[in-house]
Amino acid sequence: MPFHAPVEDFRFILDKVIGFSDIAATGRHAEMTPDVTDAILTEAGRMCDEIIAPLNRAGDLTPARLDNGVVRTSPGYAGGYRAIAQGGWVGMAAGPDHGGMGLPMALVTCVNEMMGGACLALQLNPLMTQAEIEALEAHASPDLQALYLPKLISGEWCGTMNLTEPQAGSDVGALKARAEPAGDGTYRISGQKIYITWADNDFSDNVVHMVLARLPDAVEGTKGISLFLVPKYIPDADGKPGETNSLRVVSLEHKLGIHGSPTAVMDYDGATGWLVGEPHAGMAAMFTMMNTARLGVGSQAVGVAEAATQAALAYAKERRQGRAGGSGAIVEHADVRAMLARMRAETFAARAITLACARAIDMGREGHAAEQARAALLTPIAKTFGTETGINVADLGIQVHGGMGFIEETGAAQFLRDARITAIYEGTNGIQAMDLVGRKMMDGGEAAFALIDEIEAGAEAARAEAPELAGPVWQAAESMREATERLVAQPVTERFAGAMPYLRAFARLLGAHYHLRAARAGDGRRRRLAAFYIQRMLPEQAAHLAALRAGPEPVMALDAEDLAP
Repeated sequence: MPFHAPVEDFRFILDKVIGFSDIAATGRHAEMTPDVTDAILTEAGRMCDEIIAPLNRAGDLTPARLDNGVVRTSPGYAGGYRAIAQGGWVGMAAGPDHGGMGLPMALVTCVNEMMGGACLALQLNPLMTQAEIEALEAHASPDLQALYLPKLISGEWCGTMNLTEPQAGSDVGALKARAEPAGDGTYRISGQKIYITWADNDFSDNVVHMVLARLPDAVEGTKGISLFLVPKYIPDADGKPGETNSLRVVSLEHKLGIHGSPTAVMDYDGATGWLVGEPHAGMAAMFTMMNTARLGVGSQAVGVAEAATQAALAYAKERRQGRAGGSGAIVEHADVRAMLARMRAETFAARAITLACARAIDMGREGHAAEQARAALLTPIAKTFGTETGINVADLGIQVHGGMGFIEETGAAQFLRDARITAIYEGTNGIQAMDLVGRKMMDGGEAAFALIDEIEAGAEAARAEAPELAGPVWQAAESMREATERLVAQPVTERFAGAMPYLRAFARLLGAHYHLRAARAGDGRRRRLAAFYIQRMLPEQAAHLAALRAGPEPVMALDAEDLAP
C-alpha cells in the first residue's frame, strides 16, 4: 500500500504534547510560526509520499552494487536524492551562514522520520551528511567550513562517518588507522574501515569521509584518536572536485535489510586528509556526529513502525477471514485489533519521545542547562526505544498479515529486515542503556528526578478529568523514582546488568506520560488510544523494574559453560 507521511500526528504532538511553542518563542526560531511549520511539514510529507516512498521496494529488490570499483545505486535513488537535496532537506538543520535552513531539531526530526518511513535505505544518506555538517560547524577550521559546508549543505557532496575497523567495533579505542603529517598542513591517512554507510554513490559530485585515526605520537585508547576529513576527490583551487584521493571501496556487504544503502569496506592508502578539531580530540568531534545520528536513528525506526502500521491496518481492513462480525474483515477480530492497537500506541509513544528529545536539544541550545541535561538523558532512551519500536511493530505487522506477511511480495517482511539494523548501528542499544545508567546518572539522577517530577505533576493535573488514566501514570512515576534512587546508590559497574530493564521501564513511563497529555488535548480517539497504552502496556513497566530489583547476580553468576548446550 502507499505510504502516507503522518503530518497531522506531527502537528498534534508538536502543538499539544511536547510544547513546540517554547521553541518558536526563542530568538533563534522566532520565524517558526504555525503557518511556516505547517508548510514545512506539508511539503516534506508530499515529497516523501510522491517521490521517496515509491523507491522503497525497488531498493530492496535491486540492491546497490559494486561494478568495477564504482558503486551503482538502486533504480530511482538518484532522482530521489536530487529531490531531497533540491528541497534543502539535507541542510535543513545547518546554519544559514553556509546556506542551511537553520530549522529547529524538532522539525528536523519530523522530516527525518517521514523520510525514514518512506525509504529508510535512501534516508540514511542525508542523515549521515547532516551529522557531518554538525561536526564541521562545531569543530572544523574556518577554511574547512568555507570549502566543505556549502557543498554538503546543498547536497552536491555527501558525507560519511568512518569509525569501525575489523578489530575495533564498539571498542573504538582499539582502532589502528594511522595519520602521518605530510608537512604541508595535510595528513596521509592509512588503514581499513568497515560498515561504512553510503561510503560511495553515483549521484553526488564528491563524498567526504570523516575518519578516525591515530597520529604518530598518539597514546593508546580513545584519548589518542584524532578526526580527519578525507574527500574522495581532492578539491582544486576553485573548490571543485579534482584529483582522485588514495582511497577505495573494497567491497559492499550483503545484508539482511536496507539493501539500497551501500555498506562498504573502505581502504585508505596514504589518502590526503585534513585535521578536524584539535589533535587527539577526535572522539569529542565524532560524538557530535553520533549524538545527532542517534536521535536520527531512533526517529527513522519510528518511521518504519509507521509504515508497517499503515500496511498492516490496510491489509486487516481488506482481508476477510472467519466470522468476526461487522464487515467480516480480520480487523474485527479481538486479537488482530489488539495487535494493531499496540502498533499504533507504541508508534505514537516512540514518536513523542524522539520529539521531546529534539525539543530539549533546541531549548538546550538557548543555554538552558536543565534542558541540556534532559536532552542528554533522553537521547539513549529515544534511540533505544525508537529502534525497538521499529523492530517490534514491524514484527507485529507480519503477524497481522498472517501467512502473507511471510511472503515477500506484500512488503511486510522488508519493514522488519530494514528496521533490525537500527538497534545495532550508531551504538548498540545495550551501549545506550549502559550510557543511561552510567554517564547520564553522574548527576546523581538529578535530570531523571526532574523529569519524573514533571510526569507526576502532569498526572496530578489530569486526575479530575481522567482518573482512570492519571492514577496509573502517577504510580508508575513513583515506582520509577524509587528505582532511580536505588540505581544511583549503586556503584556504576553494578548498574550495567540492569541497564536495559531500567531504560525500558523509563520508556514505558514516558510513553504513558505523552499519551496522557494527548488524551487531555485531543479527541475521543486520542483518549481511547491512551487508555489502551496505559491500561494494557504500562503494566509492563512493573516487570522491567522487577528484573532491575533482582540485581546483577542472576546475570553475572552465569558463565560461558552455563550457557553451553
